[in-house]
Formats: sequence, structure tokens, C-alpha cells
Amino acid sequence: MMKKIRNKKNQILIICCALLLVLTALLYSDSYQSLPVFQKKELTIGVFSDSYWEVQNGYSYQILEDAIQCFEQEHPGVNVEYVSGILKSDYSEWLSKQLISGDAPDVIFVLAEDFNDLAEIGALKDLSSFIEKDKDFDEEAFYASAYEYGQHEGKQYSLPYECAPKLMFVNKTILDAEGIAIPDDSWTWDEFYEICREVTKDTDGDGTVDQFGAVGYTWMDAFESNGIRLFNEKGTECDFADKNVEEALEFMERLYGLNGNYSPSTRDFDMGKVVFQPMSFSNYRAYKPYPLSVKKYSGFEWECIPMPAGPEGDNISTLDTLLVAMNENTKCPETAWDFIKVLTSNTEIQSEIFDYSEGVSVLKEVTESDQTLQQLIESSGESGGMNLAVLSDAVENAVIAPGFRGYDEAVAEVDKAVDSILTDSSNIRMDLIIWNRTINQYLKNRK
Repeated sequence: MMKKIRNKKNQILIICCALLLVLTALLYSDSYQSLPVFQKKELTIGVFSDSYWEVQNGYSYQILEDAIQCFEQEHPGVNVEYVSGILKSDYSEWLSKQLISGDAPDVIFVLAEDFNDLAEIGALKDLSSFIEKDKDFDEEAFYASAYEYGQHEGKQYSLPYECAPKLMFVNKTILDAEGIAIPDDSWTWDEFYEICREVTKDTDGDGTVDQFGAVGYTWMDAFESNGIRLFNEKGTECDFADKNVEEALEFMERLYGLNGNYSPSTRDFDMGKVVFQPMSFSNYRAYKPYPLSVKKYSGFEWECIPMPAGPEGDNISTLDTLLVAMNENTKCPETAWDFIKVLTSNTEIQSEIFDYSEGVSVLKEVTESDQTLQQLIESSGESGGMNLAVLSDAVENAVIAPGFRGYDEAVAEVDKAVDSILTDSSNIRMDLIIWNRTINQYLKNRK
């Protein structure tokens, strides 16, 4: 009996020695790294190489690389890789092919124009459960409108990464010369029109109008600021015959009528001949020397204020937002969620948007900080034209486009109608009724 026990112990000892020898050999040869237990988890990121705001940017990957470094330090078992060299203009097609083939990255940057389609076809994972169980995640830290941008039919399919609101840029020099005060933040259509009417004139006496009120103010600006929501949530109906629409088009007709047969251009604004021009804040940031070049070559000072409010609306405008989402079929959802949080919720990473991009941070704490104000002052060259309160309010209260597939095509139908009415309409009310039928028929047939 004792002999059997000794034999068994010897067998165990021999096995242990053999395993120790094998382990030692693996350690010396580095072959152990091929074993599953020692392999790093891979997380892939889908991103484009150029700026979302369509300008040259030598730092297109800088924020992402810093976020990866930050993430990998906190997650030593994870290796993050991103796909490089894809232009924004090619990104949507590339992503579609990756999704179809099943090779799409775990974390995906999503263009605003692609979000509704991707959410509706089930390409993006619903983040609601991650948000609910993550005690460290605070949705209140985001600007409400930017956060809402990532929602589709009541579910959160993405988080905002960076955004840019539309603001009204004002030529202060013309207003000073005309003895007109800059409108306050709650100004209205009536004030907008009256200022445009007063400044539109022939300044050199040659018989030709050479100073104008506004350029680039569109029907969408007017609709948004007059409480108009053209489409229902599903995009199946349009209320183009609404009285607020009629009011907006009548205003546009009056405003355009001030310029006679001449349509001022953005070049006229650059040359200091126009008082008002709506502009995305990213456009201003994309050309950091823009205000300085205007001042240098045209000799005028500028200011930015909210958009004017219609009788039935408010001082609001659109918000453009770049989003970050999770592939529905990712094999590492928890890891992907942690990385999405670093990109969107980490204040240090978000503050880099003001260093390396042209957008605005989606975090209130970052955008409203003294550091951000100083950065914007340094980039613009003067402090008078920058008001963080205006910027912050514009982001927080911005308009969110309806989340249905084919939204851009539906808007194109409305644009066609507006152009027709403003070009040769003699009866706006009647034309609205006719076009309302046409647009709703289009919406019905596209399903």
C-alpha cells in the first residue's frame, strides 16, 4: 500500500517537473505570448483621416491617439488600433462595405448625415443599458441638444464627440458708422429687417447699391427660429401649409426684396460690405486668421450673436454634431463602451478639441471654462468678438433635425417648393397648400 502511494507521488512529481520544464521553455522562447491567456484584447476604431469640418488639418488623428494612449494606460490588457487613410468623402461608403462584410470596427465615428440610416438598419448598438448601469457616466455633463443628437426613436445609439452651432456674425464697423447698436441676444425678425433696411444703400453715390444687410440667411434659418417643425418623427407627413411657414416665407420675401436684383455674396461680407452673415462656428474656427484677415484687408470689426427670433419662435439655430457609436456586432462591448467614454466624457481629451479641431466640445464644463475662452481669444486675435455665453446657449438650445431615413431628400423637396414660391409666387397661401400636397405625396410614395 505504501509502495503504491510512493509511486503515485513520484508520478505527480514527474508531471510537475515536466510542466515546469515546458513553462520555462515557453518563457525563454516567448511562445507563451501566443497562448489565449496571454494575448491582448484588440479594439478597432473606424475614423476618417481629414477634418469633419472639411478643412486642412494636420492634427486629424492627434486627439484619437491621445485618447488611445490614455485608454491603454487604464486598460493594460487592450490594444487599440484605428483604420487610417480614409477620407471623409469616402468614409460612408467604406463603412457600409465593412458593415456588410462583417468587418466593421468595434467603435465607429458616425457622420451626422449617416446616423439615422445606421441606427434604423440595426448597425449600431443601443447604448441605453450601458448608460443605465454605469454609475460613473453622467449624461448631464453634456449639452442637452448634442446628447439628443445621438438618439433615434427614444434610444441612445451614439454619444456626441464634437459639435458646432450656427451663429450670426455681425459687421460692427458698419453699424457704428450708421449709429446703430448691436442687437442684444433676444433680438427679433423685426429688428433684423429694420437694420437691414436701414443699412442697404448706395454709399458712394454712383447709383448702385453697394452696402447690404444680410447674406446667407436661408429659409431653414427662418423656419427654425419661428417654431416650425416641418416633419413628424417618422417622416411620413409634412406640415408645409402651417401659418408659421407662411409667416416665415413672407419675411424672407421682404428681406430678399431689399437687395433688388442683386444678390450679395460671402465675398461681399469679406470685403466689409454686408452687416449680417450666419455662419457655423466651425467655419470661423476652421480659418483661425479669418477675423484678422477681414480686419486687415477690409478694416472692420466683428461680433457674433444668436440668430434672430421669429414671432412664434426663439433665438435658435441648427447644430452639426460628429458622433461616436458602437458596432452592433462587436465582440467586446464593455471595452468599446469604456473607450467611447474616454473620447466623449474625458475632460482632458475633450479640451483638445479646441487645440486640434475646429468644433466645440460637447461637455459644458470644457466649453464654458476660462481656458477655452483664452484659447479662442488667442486664435481670433481679439476678445471683443467672442462671447462664451452666446456660444454655450447656442449649443444647449440648438435645433435637432428629425431622425428618419431620407431626411435630406425630404428637405430637398421643401427647398424646391420654397425656391418656386419666393421666385414667382403671387399668392403664398395658395402655393403653400398646393406644395403641401405635392410634398406629402412624395413622402407617401417613398415608403
